[in-house]
Amino acid sequence: MHDKPAVSTAPAVVHGPPTTFISKHVFSLDHKVIGKQYYALALAAVLTGMVLSWLMRIHLGWNDLAIPGLQALSPNGAPSGVMTPEMYLRIMTMHATFMVFFVLTTAPFAAFGNFFLPIQVGAEDMPFPHFNMMSFWTTFVAFCVLVTAFFTTDGPPLSGWTAYAPLSAIGKDTGPGQGTGQIIWAAAIGIFCIGQLLGALNFISTVLDMRCKGMTLKRLPVTAWAWFITSCMGLTAFAVLMPATILLILDHVAGTSFFIPSGLVINDQLVPHSGGSTLLWQHLFWFFGHPEVYIAIVPGMGIITHVLITNMRRPMVSMKAILYSMWALAFLSYMVYGHHMFVSGMNPFSSLVFSFPTLMITIPSTVLVLIWIGSLYGSRIRINAASLFALGFISMFVTGGVSGFFLAQPSIDIMLHATYFVVGHFHMVMGVAAIFGIFSGTYFWFPKMTGRMMNETLGKAHFWLTFVGTYCTFMPFHYLGWAANVRRYSAFTDDYLKPLIPLHQFITIAALFTGAVQLTFLYNLVHSLFRGAPAPANPWEGTSLEWTMPSPPPWNNFGGKDPVVYHDADQYGVKTASGADYIMQDSPEPSPTGC
Repeated sequence: MHDKPAVSTAPAVVHGPPTTFISKHVFSLDHKVIGKQYYALALAAVLTGMVLSWLMRIHLGWNDLAIPGLQALSPNGAPSGVMTPEMYLRIMTMHATFMVFFVLTTAPFAAFGNFFLPIQVGAEDMPFPHFNMMSFWTTFVAFCVLVTAFFTTDGPPLSGWTAYAPLSAIGKDTGPGQGTGQIIWAAAIGIFCIGQLLGALNFISTVLDMRCKGMTLKRLPVTAWAWFITSCMGLTAFAVLMPATILLILDHVAGTSFFIPSGLVINDQLVPHSGGSTLLWQHLFWFFGHPEVYIAIVPGMGIITHVLITNMRRPMVSMKAILYSMWALAFLSYMVYGHHMFVSGMNPFSSLVFSFPTLMITIPSTVLVLIWIGSLYGSRIRINAASLFALGFISMFVTGGVSGFFLAQPSIDIMLHATYFVVGHFHMVMGVAAIFGIFSGTYFWFPKMTGRMMNETLGKAHFWLTFVGTYCTFMPFHYLGWAANVRRYSAFTDDYLKPLIPLHQFITIAALFTGAVQLTFLYNLVHSLFRGAPAPANPWEGTSLEWTMPSPPPWNNFGGKDPVVYHDADQYGVKTASGADYIMQDSPEPSPTGC
């Protein structure tokens, strides 16, 4: 790995301390405040997405049950509170959009990354603070635009978070919400892409140009590497999705035919478009979509590695292998997107071309898991909420990843693609694993972000109840897939599906239970924010630079002093003059490892 020497003096921050409430808490240039704003936005999005998932699950368990108040959300979609099939698809679309874009992308990358990346590289702030502020507020506008889809006449779209054409491209003739609602959805995602591109540019320039004296690339903490790798993926992936959403909007409002083929008949009427390709949207979307899986999961990999090293009190078996594996995941993620299109009529040779790298991408994933498990072997890990969720991340990642082997085979994927098997796979490997990474990072860094400690007893209870609840919720999805339970069905009227209804009811109860458990986390978060025990500067005895400053850090991070780094962030299990078993990155004390 090429190791560019660190600059001797990081560029100075171009803004001073905030002087008003607005400049401090609203339109702040401080990367730490922006990180908290991203976290709050992700929290609002996950609560919204969770409520929508509850509505879906209640309907799947009991199709004829009237849900009180649902008709207020959409009178036409839920007469007397009973959800129609169209309403189910619209709720599913919004649930997935909120979770994928505004939770899984926003929290582990934008929230934690904004707060800690400049600190971990020894900088006072991001190189472009105004771009950083614009990144958050652009993302916030995208969130607000998406929410407005609920208040249009027809409501939100029903085309799913993938918005496949031609369903998403023609307009209101294809169903409720496919007119104005679909345009709003595309506009929200396009705006979201702008915010992510601004953030990715800032992250990349921070790592390359803002490192303090002594902070070579080899000495970067693994979390900084994870955010840097994710930024590189995002810079390419969102740059493809953004123009795709613009083309989709043009098909609606400008009479273009980018995604609408000729000869298409809807409701016995010939659609006046020609020359487009429905597969063009799939190519553009999934060229973004599969890297998005790793945009969501790689930050979590970095976070749980950082947490495990701190709690094991010793470095990983091979940090180089971890970094190379994360880079391999980023590179291969662009070569496997076609496996989402095995059922699109793809040439069998093309299917094999995409199947091979799909199997290859399991190699770096396996290397990561083996290093995590091998490093844990024989360690006396400190058991706390952060380390428990880190261990849970590994469990969810392995369980969800194993089912990916089946879907990498075109012949098997064709049978399973439209079933709940795929839903179970990506919920565990992308959704739950990434959220476990978010929880781990929250319990680990909350003291530094707020100056308060979270309640560890509640945190451990939160882990065990969530761990059991998520397995009860998502593992049965794989059985439903083998039983040919088609996803996106809102009711199970076919004879072969009726025996599966009791299992759906069990999943619904498990999902409601798991969602209710998250209220303990919310209580712990809010209560600890105001009444938690004061946090010391280094409660976990960590070595990276964030633990060298007060909790919470001052506005300029290091108080106007330029930190100097002498070691990497993995100096654990060593004998020091003070009797501690670790050496801080900024300590001039010689390390036995020489790193």
